[in-house]
Amino acid sequence: MIERSKLEILKKRIYEPRRFIQVITGPRQTGKTTMVNQLINTIKIPYIFESADAIPISDALWLSNVWETARKKIEISDASEGLLIIDEVQKVNNWSEIIKRLWDEDTRRNVKLKVILLGSSRLLVQQGLTESLAGRFEIIYLGHWTLSEMEKAFGWNAEQFAWFGGYPGSASLIDDEKRWKDYILNSLVEATISKDIIMLTRVDKPALMKRLFNLGCAYSGQIISFTKIMGNLQDAGNTTTLTHYLELLNASGLLGGIKKYSGSVIHKRSSIPKFQVYNNALLSTTKADTLKEIIAKPAEWGRIVESAIGSHLLNAATEENFSVYYWRERDFEVDFVIEKKGKLVAIEVKTSVAGSKKGMSRFILKNSNCRPLLVSKNGLSWQEFLKINPVELF
Repeated sequence: MIERSKLEILKKRIYEPRRFIQVITGPRQTGKTTMVNQLINTIKIPYIFESADAIPISDALWLSNVWETARKKIEISDASEGLLIIDEVQKVNNWSEIIKRLWDEDTRRNVKLKVILLGSSRLLVQQGLTESLAGRFEIIYLGHWTLSEMEKAFGWNAEQFAWFGGYPGSASLIDDEKRWKDYILNSLVEATISKDIIMLTRVDKPALMKRLFNLGCAYSGQIISFTKIMGNLQDAGNTTTLTHYLELLNASGLLGGIKKYSGSVIHKRSSIPKFQVYNNALLSTTKADTLKEIIAKPAEWGRIVESAIGSHLLNAATEENFSVYYWRERDFEVDFVIEKKGKLVAIEVKTSVAGSKKGMSRFILKNSNCRPLLVSKNGLSWQEFLKINPVELF
């Protein structure tokens, strides 16, 4: 079984003296639980692994009981330390306040109980951490699988990855594309929207959120204003509602809205979004084509490739702490602009030899400190780009 790189980070932190709560967050089906199972197969300290997925949301007492059981296990085992792992912790009401109290009790009493929390809703987990657990935690973000990981685990090539995305649980189904699409939509998308968003946050128009998600996936890699797409949505409400729903989808690792690059923070916030899926499987499920059919359509395949690069950038940005933008000025456009600590890299994607590069030239003229990168057949190929860590470009 493949081990993700974050496993070594987690092992190192768990072997250290008790310092911080370890919080593992990321989208569904990216291997969070598998990684923790790989960890406990290598450690020799007593542990308890519980999931809040099946308990009532209001059952805050459950969390205290699990914690007390872990304390007792240390005593019974006559061990110097123990480990408590709680999956889907964000589903417990007031979880962060309860954990703060229990963690601080253990600190005062010198109880060496180490804690790992897992959560698939990045928004809710981070809210709880910042509100109650400041200074007591470290985050390990586990994003969607990369091309290199899917290649190592399943022998995929770049074309398969661009179409089927990075969901390892679906890899055995790709020979039957209808079945594969049904699995992605029913087992992954519906579970994330229904369990991680609608059940745990206030969503007044869940049907509208789902329609926004479907539309955003279908137009991944394209710049479309909320005002324009409202015409395609019944009961669309206003742009503020749509912006909020897109933020929830973004926090769940499904669909983001890339902002336009500008030197002004205000202009960035108010810009028209460029829809971008976090996993290209979400785009492919909106298409009636198969992989073989879509490759035979150069223009449509080009959009699939550009979206795959956008997904790669978004996932890396979340893990490596850099920003992803697009840039457009009248007829001039650059596909992606990434920024970290004032350093800029402009990325233009060309899947055919033809294609104007005037957008890149214009952007460089306005931003002389920018490094240009052309992803094309004559330079760094898109297949090669998907195998690099974009943070290395800075």
